[in-house]
Amino acid sequence: MLRLVALCGLPEEFTTPWQRLPLDAPVPVVDAIHGDRLVWVGSQDDMVRRYPRAAAVLPYPFALAALPVRGADRCWGGIVLMWPADHPRRTTTRERARIISGARRLAQLLDDAPTAPSLPERPRSVPVDAAHHPLQTGLAAADYVERLPWGALSLDLEGRITFLSRTAARLIGRGADRLLGTRPWESLPWLDAPVYEDHYRTAVVSRAPVYFTAVRPPGEALAFELYPDASGISVRVTPQSGPLPDGAPAAPARRPGIAPTGRLYQLVHLAAALGETVGVRDLVALIAGQILPAFGAQGLVLSAADAGRLRITGHQGYPPDVVERLDALPVDTELTPAGQVLASGAPAFLSSPAELAAGYPRAPRISGKQAWAFLPLTVAGRPVGCCILSYDKPHSFTADERAVLTSLAGLIAQALERARLYDAKQLLVQELQRSLLPRTLPTLPGLAVAARYLPAGHGVEIGGDFYDVLRLDSRTAAAVIGDVEGHSVAAAALMGQVRTAIHTHATSGAAPDQVLASTNRLLRDLDSELLVSCLYVHLDLDRHLITLASAGHVAPLLCAGPGRAGPVEVEPGPLLGVDTRARYPTTSLPLPPGAVLALYTDGLVEVPGADASQVTADLVAHLADADHGDLQGLLDGLVDRAWPKGRYSDDVTVLLLRAGVVAR
Repeated sequence: MLRLVALCGLPEEFTTPWQRLPLDAPVPVVDAIHGDRLVWVGSQDDMVRRYPRAAAVLPYPFALAALPVRGADRCWGGIVLMWPADHPRRTTTRERARIISGARRLAQLLDDAPTAPSLPERPRSVPVDAAHHPLQTGLAAADYVERLPWGALSLDLEGRITFLSRTAARLIGRGADRLLGTRPWESLPWLDAPVYEDHYRTAVVSRAPVYFTAVRPPGEALAFELYPDASGISVRVTPQSGPLPDGAPAAPARRPGIAPTGRLYQLVHLAAALGETVGVRDLVALIAGQILPAFGAQGLVLSAADAGRLRITGHQGYPPDVVERLDALPVDTELTPAGQVLASGAPAFLSSPAELAAGYPRAPRISGKQAWAFLPLTVAGRPVGCCILSYDKPHSFTADERAVLTSLAGLIAQALERARLYDAKQLLVQELQRSLLPRTLPTLPGLAVAARYLPAGHGVEIGGDFYDVLRLDSRTAAAVIGDVEGHSVAAAALMGQVRTAIHTHATSGAAPDQVLASTNRLLRDLDSELLVSCLYVHLDLDRHLITLASAGHVAPLLCAGPGRAGPVEVEPGPLLGVDTRARYPTTSLPLPPGAVLALYTDGLVEVPGADASQVTADLVAHLADADHGDLQGLLDGLVDRAWPKGRYSDDVTVLLLRAGVVAR
């Protein structure tokens, strides 16, 4: 996780969605850390195109730079810098160099610190020091402002009124004693609408002037001009010149319980994040990492309705023994808050243990929590589960908290339903994949083998990669690896047929070229539209000789000894299923004791944004220098070398063969 530890020039409220971030969050600072580079977002258009979730929460014009803070032997985190809306869309070479240099100096300070910095519970807000000449402060400045013919007031970065001239008080209709220290949209009913708070947020983020008109009862229009800088906002208030135009909106009546603009943007952010969750584990991580901090909660229990009981699918902030006692409670009981909210469909907000005891006297007291939000999760009127947020201390739920949490409950319910369906499909796919691949590889004298299959990091479709090792007799063996086109049930079915055909032809004594030719004719007889790449290797363990035949498959890698590794030049034939008359040339070469042959599918080297030939060269270098005594460790090293961050865009399969000495 990334945790926000310090900020300057923005209110803490604005940063709520980013105070805790998983390391795969779609935000600039995460990309900067993963890519070890400066990420520049020059405009709101760039933000919308590249980071739509962040743009939904901060829909204001500004420029942004994110870059890692990387020390000598570790990455400390990242830093984000923001510029006003008038900054050029493109950054200059000199500016980029200064930004990168600053991050390096910060990393050096952290490296040289005697102890690692502690992480605060809340971000530290560093104030901006505004420069004032001594003669420009105090009574002289106040007298100057009071002589102006228009109203003047000042807001700090949090939106609180810090100064109010008499003219401004007269125009607004309320004195300084009632306004100082308050936010205008909270203390003035006719400014209590999200649009007015949004004007303030626009000024703070964009650092650009903002102009708008509001109607003060009974019908006087006032023009507001906001001039922001790094320390706050100066506001000019003047009467709207001319009569109020026909159809102008009247002063809005105060709407009790309306959620502030910050909460609305927070809801947009969380809704977008919930829409991107895949499995139940992702959903629990999102709620624990972002929703709990957003509402100041410390505990989470997420339960799914299953066979009349609430099965806990995820939790945080509870010891195991408490989770065990909470698991599998009946859904239909109305003696507990969870059962009641599922029966009624209405959430329950309990601010203290006294409220819990008064409303549910027979509910068991299991944990030491002091306040709870019980959110029913229903989809189309059908209960699918319950989400409980809990607090270590009594907590009063404000009207906007209740409104946002109630809205989130519906989004969480749909996300939970999707996640459970995804997990069920994923389990089915994994079981099917497992049944189509060999459960174990044979033990052969004079040959050590190891294999690894890694499914793509997205989707629930079954892959088409396959591999096998066959014992032909006491002195010979065969290894095969292949890839069926596409990711589908049809591809999986064809993969099973191809494996069976190769097994049948190989064990009947056919030569490598005939194994592929016979399998190719079978595919044509099946009239499949899918094509298959395949590499077949015949191993003579007595003579330490291998014979290879390829049907359009990537060439294997061979390490004949320390520092001696490279691709094997195999003349390929056409893909299986293309031409019944196709011929498959063979290539023979020695496999001395200790040599390692690496067979793999193209998913290992086809890394997005990288050249496949360069990835192959990196694998060759790793194979030449690695320890071949541990084949499983060698497998891990090869995969990590090609995919250091995981997130495979295609299935990855690797099969390693190490020759030994045959006992006689």
